[in-house]
Amino acid sequence: MTISRRLLLGLFLLLPSAVAAQNFPAKPIKLIVPFPAGGPNDIIARVIGQRMSELSGQPVLIDNRGGQGGVLGTDAVSKAPPDGYTIAISSAGALAISPSMEKVAYDTQTDLTPVTLVATVPEMLVVATNVEAKNIGELIALAKAQPGKLNFASSGPGSLPHLAGELFKLTAGIDIVHVPYRGAAPAVNDLLGQQVQMTFLDLPVLLPQVKAGALKPIAIGSAERAPTAPDVPTLSEAGFPNLRVENWYGMVAPKGTPKDIVTALHALATKAMADPAVKEKLAAQGATLVGDAPEHFRSFIADETTKWAKVIKDAGVETTK
Repeated sequence: MTISRRLLLGLFLLLPSAVAAQNFPAKPIKLIVPFPAGGPNDIIARVIGQRMSELSGQPVLIDNRGGQGGVLGTDAVSKAPPDGYTIAISSAGALAISPSMEKVAYDTQTDLTPVTLVATVPEMLVVATNVEAKNIGELIALAKAQPGKLNFASSGPGSLPHLAGELFKLTAGIDIVHVPYRGAAPAVNDLLGQQVQMTFLDLPVLLPQVKAGALKPIAIGSAERAPTAPDVPTLSEAGFPNLRVENWYGMVAPKGTPKDIVTALHALATKAMADPAVKEKLAAQGATLVGDAPEHFRSFIADETTKWAKVIKDAGVETTK
């Protein structure tokens, strides 16, 4: 076969993918949310999915598949046809933490195709109103004066709030006791009831109680102060630049999704995220939109996986792997 014929054959084989990408999306897109309706992951997916639908002229259908901290829904997208019509917006837990905590049926790096990091949401450190600390220095001093006496609540073993607390322990050199709950709501309830002394949770979960004066804010884990809580210092400002704790949500597709389709999905998602109304709605939820390139998102997932795996090991967190 001559070189020219080989080139023509190569172009012929690439043509269907190019045509598919040019016409994408040509039918409804299923957007899996690996958590029940009403939570931060669901809200972010619905706001962005609605705008993607308006821009593309095709429905973006939300499919809530909660279970196992986001693992079940993330696994579902890893096994979907790689045509761009089944995608997910998943979380830090399912993409970067659970693979180090338990046996999962997918490999984040090989069974999923990153599309874009959608949004970050800072974790906020708060204390009960009866805790005699107004800032992180006073809180650490209190913990060091009473080793093993102060408790921190989380939304469950291996959750981001749990590991944020463990990272705080390691970084500050303190002994505080983890108390896991089945979700954020019961953890907040016991914090309000002063059954536990502190917690790290997503900013939007805690903000209503902070504004009502029912909980005392200590710091947030983002690089900059949150517009919804401008008076709360960052952990970096408080003297802990390495104590960066943010939840995050990213769009992924199944492995093998053609690059042209990934490019089309990325363009559609980031265009939706750039809409001022979308930004405003999600800013009210404490979310900062990102919209990075697929290659950068892949590296980000790898870095986050390494970071939290080290915390799990150094803190001696029990795993089921």
